[in-house]
Amino acid sequence: MRTMAIGDIHGSNTALVTLLDSVQPAPGDQLVFLGDYIDRGPGSRPVIETLLELRKMCSPVFIRGNHEAMILEARLDFTQSSLWQSYGGRETLLSYGANYRDDWASLIPDSHWEFFDRTIRFLETDTHIFVHACLEAELDMNDQPDWILLWEYFERLNPHKSGKRVICGHTPQLRGKINDVGFAVCIDTAPATGGWLTCLDVNSRKYWQANEQGNTRGGALG
Repeated sequence: MRTMAIGDIHGSNTALVTLLDSVQPAPGDQLVFLGDYIDRGPGSRPVIETLLELRKMCSPVFIRGNHEAMILEARLDFTQSSLWQSYGGRETLLSYGANYRDDWASLIPDSHWEFFDRTIRFLETDTHIFVHACLEAELDMNDQPDWILLWEYFERLNPHKSGKRVICGHTPQLRGKINDVGFAVCIDTAPATGGWLTCLDVNSRKYWQANEQGNTRGGALG
């Protein structure tokens, strides 16, 4: 069984489908998605549909990103809706055919709202901690504040007191290269802005990447 993490997708469905075809997840594999499935890229709706279908093939875990937190808040608050749309939500509304509509939330299927609602704050295993953005090094995971898990940047991260390696996204690595600092690895390689979508096998350290043009590449961390 492989444990693999996939970084921020941001509406990049071509990259996601291409990446999954390269990785070939098996029923015993666990795929940990690090959040930010939507916004900025052109294909937020098909991304969610792809992820829902993936449940039939393997055991995915879906961590909440700040963009999922924003759309959930935007659903209930007009001010938050305007803020979210300025952070890439406009592209998400376009993908649902809901641009400039006050009733945009009604055009997002219930199964997609359920997906957003059921995303989790983090995943901790015997050897790794998976979070969207960052964590507080001296706090147990259940005590981590949401603003750090969702919004803080990779540069703020210090080794967690557990000694476990942290796998995260959120901070775009604009050169398309994984940022490995030993105690932590950032795999947000910016697929929606011309970079790559990354999948990392956290045990073998092998990685796969795909972009919105359908190109692929891969390798292994040293």
